[in-house]
Amino acid sequence: MCMKKVFLVACVLSIFVSVHAADYIITNLGASADSTQLNTAAIQAAIDKASNEGGGTIVIPKGVYLSGALFFKPNTSMRLEKGAVLKGSDNIADYPLIPSRMEGKSLDYYAALINAYKVDNFSISGPGMINGNGLKYWKAFWACRDSMKLIGKSATNLQVHRPRLLFIWGCNKVNISNVKLHNSGFWTTHLYQCNDVLIEGCDIRSPFRPVKAPSTDGVDIDVCKRVTIRKCYISVNDDGVCIKGGKGPTAQKLPENGIVEDILVEDCTFGESHGLLTLGSESIHARNITVRNCKVESNTPILRLKMRPDTYQIYENVLIENITGKCGTIIDMKPWTQFFSMEGSTEKPYGIVRNITISNIKVKCNVFGEMQGNKSDQVSNIVFKNIEATAKSPELKCKYNDIKVKNVKVNGAPLVVK
Repeated sequence: MCMKKVFLVACVLSIFVSVHAADYIITNLGASADSTQLNTAAIQAAIDKASNEGGGTIVIPKGVYLSGALFFKPNTSMRLEKGAVLKGSDNIADYPLIPSRMEGKSLDYYAALINAYKVDNFSISGPGMINGNGLKYWKAFWACRDSMKLIGKSATNLQVHRPRLLFIWGCNKVNISNVKLHNSGFWTTHLYQCNDVLIEGCDIRSPFRPVKAPSTDGVDIDVCKRVTIRKCYISVNDDGVCIKGGKGPTAQKLPENGIVEDILVEDCTFGESHGLLTLGSESIHARNITVRNCKVESNTPILRLKMRPDTYQIYENVLIENITGKCGTIIDMKPWTQFFSMEGSTEKPYGIVRNITISNIKVKCNVFGEMQGNKSDQVSNIVFKNIEATAKSPELKCKYNDIKVKNVKVNGAPLVVK
């Protein structure tokens, strides 16, 4: 009798799940595939309906659907079917100004095209596309940059108002799979205060030509733990995978900032970018990061360390292994002073870089590498081993002593450290 009760309970639970984990097809709920008609209200109503009815998947069928900012609710996710394109509006008025996070600071900023705040188990799946339609924003950015130069000033990234493609904040167990993430107006995928994230089988790209897509980072990992990026193609006009977490002379004391740790990037291909893996320019502590079994097709660094003289930084326990292809340089560590500000503080920030291993690398590169941080930076236990490279500039320019080189050949000869 007890077993019968258990079976009945299981059946009821099965029915409950099947009823409430429903598909909400946007064209059945008022959305139009006319690519000139704004569908924000209809798609948001579908999200709200799914959440109110216990949860479900918002389905984008084949066609092109124009939309402004969408806000996913608890128990909702999105699936883009084959031939589906969710196209972002190029009117910034369709993205409300709300509390947000940008460039290592908590501030009001424009919503992304896709927003999820405290939506655990959130997922986006393909094989369709989310297209940021960023050309108008890119042109406006470069026009602003050029006009500021004419008067002897520099423009910041935030002066031209541009939306990100995805902003996922405070979510646990996130899955983004087999979807195309293209042409973002600003950063492509921004994860903030998230844990247990898988990004797999995605095609993430923005152009370098004919108009450069500025600041369109592939994946920004900001105060997150346990993030895996697997079997993706990433080519964007900024950093491919970027580790963030805060900036400024007191950044390490602020509760909204924090560590990024336990990150795995594997089996990916990287086209052009500003760096396969970049630590900075807004990072206070990054550790336990592995990049392995990847192919690179670019003229930029495999590992880029941006050392801010206005921020305390710790970069530690980084492993780069089994990388093949063509790159600009294997390692690039330099001071980074973009938007430098001591904010009136008398602190004397410095960086700590330790336990970095780069091994089993076979690449063609322009320059083997450079490690020249700020004066007070502390660098220890940097290991290069089992590397075969051809390089126009074959030396490692490095001012630090604790560098270990094991079986490293450049142009057929042992690596020279200067």
